[in-house]
Amino acid sequence: MGLFDEIKKKLSHEFIDIVEWLDNTDNTIVHRFERYQNEIKNGAKLIVREGQAAVFVSEGRLADVFTPGTYDLETKNLPILATLKGWKYGFNSPFKAEVYFVNTHLFTDEKWGTKNAVILSDERFGLTEIRAFGTYSFRISDPGKFVVDVVGTDGHFTNFEVNEHLKSLIATKFTDTIGEANLPIEMYASNATELSETCREVMQPEFDRVGIELERFYIENVSMPEDLKKEIMEYSRLDKLDMGKLAQFKAAKAMEAAAKNEGGTAGAGMGMGMGFVLAQQMGGMMNPGMLGAQKGAQQPQAAAVPPPMPTAVTYYYAVNGAQQGPVTVDALRNLFASRTVNKDSLVWKQGMDGWKALKDVEELKSFLGGSTPPPLPTS
Repeated sequence: MGLFDEIKKKLSHEFIDIVEWLDNTDNTIVHRFERYQNEIKNGAKLIVREGQAAVFVSEGRLADVFTPGTYDLETKNLPILATLKGWKYGFNSPFKAEVYFVNTHLFTDEKWGTKNAVILSDERFGLTEIRAFGTYSFRISDPGKFVVDVVGTDGHFTNFEVNEHLKSLIATKFTDTIGEANLPIEMYASNATELSETCREVMQPEFDRVGIELERFYIENVSMPEDLKKEIMEYSRLDKLDMGKLAQFKAAKAMEAAAKNEGGTAGAGMGMGMGFVLAQQMGGMMNPGMLGAQKGAQQPQAAAVPPPMPTAVTYYYAVNGAQQGPVTVDALRNLFASRTVNKDSLVWKQGMDGWKALKDVEELKSFLGGSTPPPLPTS
């Protein structure tokens, strides 16, 4: 290569006429414009496209920031750089400055998550662990501050690099926010939208410190250990149940289980008793006049009328300070056997002047056991 060609090559690198950057990626946040010895020709044209900002740095200090548009780089539109360089009367020679193009468009669908479980204290379940993950969107709101405080001298800065910093910040602020929210453990998942917005507001000042705007923040899932989830589901079901109906249901199931107990005489007797009752009820429904036909043959003019059925005695009882019932004596006996009620549980039936402990009601003392039958009569 001849001397003339070498000089021509050097001059072509030194005297750059156009300063611009065409982004062909989707993850670059900052790109440093490269040229020989950082020299830019006086009067060169700067092109900043939509979604970009151009940051000039001179000798490690922030000089000028250009928003979208086309500029002729002269003293009048480089006021800070001109002050730093000490140009009092303009300049005609090339000048040195680093130019960083900053992507200011919205970066979306960035992932975040808690690396470790977050420990919370719940009034009902004690210390619990949760994990969470989601997405967020951000944009560079102050290109100059971002280049100086975050990028430094990195010539090609991507969203992967900034995400490593942001995810740690998000996890820390998320933990603080949900700790201060003091919600019941099961409410975090059902209030994800409100909690997401609160987290965004809490995190934004920290993002502002480095020139970033947290545009959107989403909590997509809040998870907890499976055993805790099952416990919460059981608790929620019990909270919605009618305890009186639940007691009746348990009593009915206990009677059914006793009737199926083929090895015990009590179960067999109960099964026979239930069978007789059902048979009588079904017989009465199928042919209510049959009994009158059999017993009233001598009085055909008057239909036989059975005596009224005896009214079953029912009791109300108290569980955890709440009134339950009414239930029959047999059902109350089963509740006593299943320890739903005990000898000190309060009971009441129609005709009693007030609530009494089960052990003080004469017809219920048989629940307590220890009853001795009278002696057999002598022949």
